[in-house]
Amino acid sequence: MKHVARLIASAAIVAASSVAAQAEEFRLGLITPPPHIWTKAAEAFGAELSEASGGAHSVSVFPARQLGNEAEMLQQLQTGALDMAFMTVAEVSNRAPELGAFYAPYLADDIGHAGRILRSDTAKSLLEPLPGQVGAVGVGYGMAGLRQIVSRGEVTSADDLAGLKLRITPFTPILDFYNAVGAAPTPMPLPAVYDALANGQVDAIDMDAELIWVLKYYDHADTIVQSDHMMFPMVGLVSAKVWAGLSEEDRAMIGDLMAKHVDSTIDSYVANEAGWLEQIAGTGKTYTKVDASFFGDAIDEWNATWSEKTSSLEALRATAAETQ
Repeated sequence: MKHVARLIASAAIVAASSVAAQAEEFRLGLITPPPHIWTKAAEAFGAELSEASGGAHSVSVFPARQLGNEAEMLQQLQTGALDMAFMTVAEVSNRAPELGAFYAPYLADDIGHAGRILRSDTAKSLLEPLPGQVGAVGVGYGMAGLRQIVSRGEVTSADDLAGLKLRITPFTPILDFYNAVGAAPTPMPLPAVYDALANGQVDAIDMDAELIWVLKYYDHADTIVQSDHMMFPMVGLVSAKVWAGLSEEDRAMIGDLMAKHVDSTIDSYVANEAGWLEQIAGTGKTYTKVDASFFGDAIDEWNATWSEKTSSLEALRATAAETQ
């Protein structure tokens, strides 16, 4: 009986050790500040993963570029030094050009339409090559709001943007767009934007309504142009090296829960975008709403350039038409 008891005890120790070995404290990086919708979604994902795994897994969230900028975090994902990230598709498209098609000007008619495009099978199929292209598994899409323009000076037409130092997210599709407009696109990390606009380091910024309102970029603006000219997707990523070391059960649990919480950001923006824009319009700044005609030939120029750079543009346009 003592022998049996010892075997049972040994088996229990082995089982406990196996569970302990599989337990993980994951690190998840973002560039967004703590109050941002993406950061809140990351924290909610971590809390639900801990609960679903019975406390075996936890997620430490590092917002506001604590682990580096997105290019640096993507490198960390590739090596396995970083486990997870909620990252702009903009940065990922620097290594996976097909994703650049999401930034086609006026691909989406409005914020709700942008969400439907991102939830489509066409959009999801673009995630499949990511492990080989960027060293990370894409589990699903989220988004920020549509892009608007905030200017220190008067803007009544796209001609007024000519030569302006206009802050952009550093990636090729938006660089090509503002080059076509005739502005002087100026890549700049998010934390530097407020002061740069305040001191005239930049003349204007390309930004979504949430941050224009929450981070008060309108403080140093004379004109807000509600152009809604581009969607701005986000993708939930898990390091391919980390993913390879997970059990099938953990892959399913982590993949499903992360996809759920990145997707939740779509609903948040659909629900809040109109309210943010209304509050921005109420600041007393000159507020102008424009459509595609505002940008003249720049949109055709962008389309001509990107129809040669990506084969996914036509499929996404078809999906956009189907989901209107």
